[in-house]
Amino acid sequence: MEFRVTERPTTFSLAGETALVTAATRGIGRACVEALAKAGASVAIGCRDLAAGEALAEQLRADGGRALAIAMDMMSLPAIASAVDTAEAELGPLSILVNNAGNSRPAPALEVAAADFDAMFDLNVKAAFFASQAAARLMIGRRRGAIVNIASQAGLVALPGESVYCMSKAAIVHMTRCLAVEWAPHGIRVNAVAPTFIRTDGTQRWLGDAAFLQSLLSRIPLGKVGEPQNVAEPVVFLASPAAAMITGATLTIDGGWTAV
Repeated sequence: MEFRVTERPTTFSLAGETALVTAATRGIGRACVEALAKAGASVAIGCRDLAAGEALAEQLRADGGRALAIAMDMMSLPAIASAVDTAEAELGPLSILVNNAGNSRPAPALEVAAADFDAMFDLNVKAAFFASQAAARLMIGRRRGAIVNIASQAGLVALPGESVYCMSKAAIVHMTRCLAVEWAPHGIRVNAVAPTFIRTDGTQRWLGDAAFLQSLLSRIPLGKVGEPQNVAEPVVFLASPAAAMITGATLTIDGGWTAV
């Protein structure tokens, strides 16, 4: 097929879209909010710290965007459903969900406490599943939508002392495939990104350790640690029309670690 310069190219624009990002006031979540807004989406900022969410929303509005902070307790299924409904009611038809909420409680496998196991799976997996379910119930009627899960390189490799976190992120990778297949007939795409260590407040305790950092960089062919925008920009791509034929995929953002 001949391409003519007058034809409209595939676009990365999210103008007219409404996105909800969970755990969205810091680190990767905040970077996703800012990148989605820059691409033209109206953005609902799911957060526990409502004051921080409102400050971010005000910043985006000052820059000409549409944004709303929504209190969102990811350990409460009613709160998750309420936040999804509020995002749609206040900003318009929800078309993008970014499941960013997650945590890690490192411990050797022989020392993992049941409460820590449950806490990681409840937040990292259960909350993402039910947020996706709530969003999909709205998207199905319109036969369109994009869900992007923040998985982790830890879901693809084994990290000593992080067995439960690794398992939970592996579950997100496979959940992404399952939901992608089940919801594809409804026009809903489900993908994931799997970053390596990204420089955030949450990783500073590791990245600030010179010996750990040296060991880490020796495993990454590109020889550097990622920044939050290195995750946010691929999220925008996966949410955009440019990724219209991509679903069920997990995009590694690991500097080549898992390619070795």
